Amino acid sequence: MLRRFLPAPLVAALSFVLLLAALLLCFALFLPFALLKPLLPGAAARAWLTRTVLDRLGTGPWWALNHVVYRLLHAPPQAVEFEGAERLDRRRSWILICNHQSWADIPVLVELFGRRVPFFRFFLKRQLLWVPVIGFACWAFDMPFVRRHSRQAVALDPRLAREDLEITRRACEKYRRIPVTVVNFLEGTRFTEQKRLARGSPYRHLLRPKAAGLAFALAAMGEQFAGLIDVTLGYAPHPRGPLWSFLCGQPWRAQVRVLPLPAEWLAGDYQGDPQFRARFQDWLNGLWARKDQELAEWKSELTPLLRQERNES
Repeated sequence: MLRRFLPAPLVAALSFVLLLAALLLCFALFLPFALLKPLLPGAAARAWLTRTVLDRLGTGPWWALNHVVYRLLHAPPQAVEFEGAERLDRRRSWILICNHQSWADIPVLVELFGRRVPFFRFFLKRQLLWVPVIGFACWAFDMPFVRRHSRQAVALDPRLAREDLEITRRACEKYRRIPVTVVNFLEGTRFTEQKRLARGSPYRHLLRPKAAGLAFALAAMGEQFAGLIDVTLGYAPHPRGPLWSFLCGQPWRAQVRVLPLPAEWLAGDYQGDPQFRARFQDWLNGLWARKDQELAEWKSELTPLLRQERNES
């Protein structure tokens, strides 16, 4: 592992350059098929191309190249705990929920799950559609781009609240033809202490989870999901934030729980039934409270380990 012999800024620079090179190389392989996809006649043909070519490029060469970079430059995860890993099946669809701390969350999730589950589909902010390479690739994978309207905008025009749900519904219709892993960062944005205070979050290390999108995805596609994958990610503390910590190869932690989906969440009316909405939010808040406790424990454990590592180096 080269990380021990190189200064942290050089490790970060090498990580960024090599991961970007891996992305661009795979995008070059991906591009001809992505351009061909909208020209194919019929949804079944486009789903076949996605499943047999595009998804395999994501779980094949892209994952493998990233994996090599991590093994060369990064510390192994400080701990990865899997509960129910034996239930994972690439032939079935899954819904995955996770706390959101950094852009590093996406490559970490890819590294964690690799070929264990179908290729990821993320709920993305509309602005990412215009990011070079990434935006086009996500569009070709039929990922839903949501607008994330503010509360003030929704209060002025309640129809905006239904806009993202309609985008979710259309995406889920496409996913009925192929196995996918639908990833939802329920906080809606990356965690910062400023956001936590501004939003009045009751958690120390998390923002409040947004339940509506998850509830709607379960209602629209719930019978297809083999289960819920609940992931908690934590990074070594760093003054420049978790992304820099990840690029420098600092250890990170993950708790993964593969859970069955309660049948009641698959058929309820989140928008129209206040009692169902309250029960669903209570269930989700319980998951978030557990995450918050795990993150607090991890941070207290990682800090002395990092201090010892710096002293030894």
